[in-house]
Amino acid sequence: MKISKLILTMILTLLVCASNSLGKSTLLIQSTTSTKNSGFFDYILPIVQDKTGLVANVVAVGTGAAIKNAEKCNGDLLIVHAKEREEDFVKAGFGLNRKNLMYNDFIIVGPSKDPIGLSSSETIKEAFEQIATQKYPFVSRGDDSGTNIREQDLWKLPHVQPKMFSGLWYLEMGAGMGTTLNAGIELNAYIFTDRATWISFKNKQDYKILFEGDPKLLNQYGIISVSPINCPGTKINETNKLINWMTTEDGQNAIKNFYIDGQQLFFPNSQ
Repeated sequence: MKISKLILTMILTLLVCASNSLGKSTLLIQSTTSTKNSGFFDYILPIVQDKTGLVANVVAVGTGAAIKNAEKCNGDLLIVHAKEREEDFVKAGFGLNRKNLMYNDFIIVGPSKDPIGLSSSETIKEAFEQIATQKYPFVSRGDDSGTNIREQDLWKLPHVQPKMFSGLWYLEMGAGMGTTLNAGIELNAYIFTDRATWISFKNKQDYKILFEGDPKLLNQYGIISVSPINCPGTKINETNKLINWMTTEDGQNAIKNFYIDGQQLFFPNSQ
């Protein structure tokens, strides 16, 4: 009799858990390694679930890969950081209603001794020009991520084509930001990175921020629904619910309150 009651209790517990699970809508977010590796999603998704009842999973890849995945209907929404690519995604009919979500900035990190005096540069143009002139090792993600896309655009300022020197002083990793940082530190090279990943990165060794503050280093993140016209399976109602919450005052305050080691990682700006 006691065994039967135990089995019945277990069955009822499983049914309740299953019912709760079925009551939640699971979304797939295509996003960047910078948001994932910084710990942002580990922080924000439990809050999203608590506030909206939505459960979300994240595929973290470079922005270029995330957009391609969404074009192939492998996801319900995008959170990425390459505004021109995002706008093209919407114009082509793959996405709906891009919105600003949050921002931080890009920085250049390097050995604390700063071998070529990069920290004396007044603009990112000067900083990149100095690296190219000195032919000092520079490690690039080289992976078509949002960070890599911005880096490539910035090299145009001093009219440098870094890929012409690939394998010489310009070293392309074809990898995420964490792997690129580890490789760059091992090679005693300068590295272009987003600030959020750098703050959360644990293997800094003697490296520090050597260049920052140029307005051209703004790192804007956008949030976009995948179009249900192009991808009929998209959970558009749930996606809109998530976007609406993240772009309201409540959601924006949650983003603002994400800190690591006393430093705010992202600054909301959808309002």
